[in-house]
Amino acid sequence: VRELWPNACAALDWMAHYGDRDGDGYVEYQRTSEHGLVNQGWKDSGDAIFHRDGRLAEPPIALVEVQGYRYAALVAMAELADLIGVEGGARWLAEAQALRERINADFWLVGEDTYALALDRDKRPCAVVASNAGQLLFCRVPDPQRAQRLAARLLRADLFAGWGIRTLASGQPRYNPMSYHNGSVWPHDNSLIAAGLRSGGRVEGALEVLTALVEAALHFEDRRLPELFCGFGRRRDTAPVPYPVACRPQAWAAGSVFLLLEAALGLEADALRRRIVLHQPQLPAWLPWLEVRNLRIGEARVDLNVVRGKYGGSVEILRKEGELEVVETR
Repeated sequence: VRELWPNACAALDWMAHYGDRDGDGYVEYQRTSEHGLVNQGWKDSGDAIFHRDGRLAEPPIALVEVQGYRYAALVAMAELADLIGVEGGARWLAEAQALRERINADFWLVGEDTYALALDRDKRPCAVVASNAGQLLFCRVPDPQRAQRLAARLLRADLFAGWGIRTLASGQPRYNPMSYHNGSVWPHDNSLIAAGLRSGGRVEGALEVLTALVEAALHFEDRRLPELFCGFGRRRDTAPVPYPVACRPQAWAAGSVFLLLEAALGLEADALRRRIVLHQPQLPAWLPWLEVRNLRIGEARVDLNVVRGKYGGSVEILRKEGELEVVETR
């Protein structure tokens, strides 16, 4: 941590002085080269960011999930500063709280139970229902009441396709289940949302997303999740429709499996304190047990077996090497 501390501080400085193009406190993007991408978030297709009437947003654009990333970074840096005994933690925590309040004031869509996709150059919200807002749960931006409302909104049928959560709700302008970012299902996006559902206490929602993606994976070659697939609604005796040019394997999609399992187990690792905590571990009904091997925390390693029971999962330590505390909460 100490070795990389200057780099982490430089990243926060970049967000504040270079990522924020107009000094309004939000990280924005705008193309400066005619050869560059118009949209520069993870949804980088040219038609991905738009208003309720279908008009494309004009840059500079502040994506809602990017503001969540900055909030999470400020909170994490404040915690690390306290742990390693350096200054800056109180200031970063105050900045994080102020940013959280602004996000909730500027992006929340009254009557939609979700947050706007983005703010355009005139600070007008792109008031469409998309998956981006779900990543705020992962970043812990919504207050408890809004978190519950957002969680329920994400699992409604216009967003949840049965194989996962769509990038854009059906019925929205520009919705197309065969598009790259306007109605397709991306496993990495779903894993972040599932982790957010778990952190907000919606364990069943996290397990529902996990189950949907596992069942989707069974239909792809080598049972390997692709970069994305089409967002057609699930029907009996049908398979998810492949996106023709999706990458497979793809690092984001492969990594989503681990975050989904982390969400199911309620797993939190704390290397500085040499501890892992499993908060009310749960397994879906189709998975009676799960074995985790060679989980490394700092210099320690541990093997765990989690068994599904009537009232949740139970954890057995199969092997432990090094100094490590394993805590299970119920």
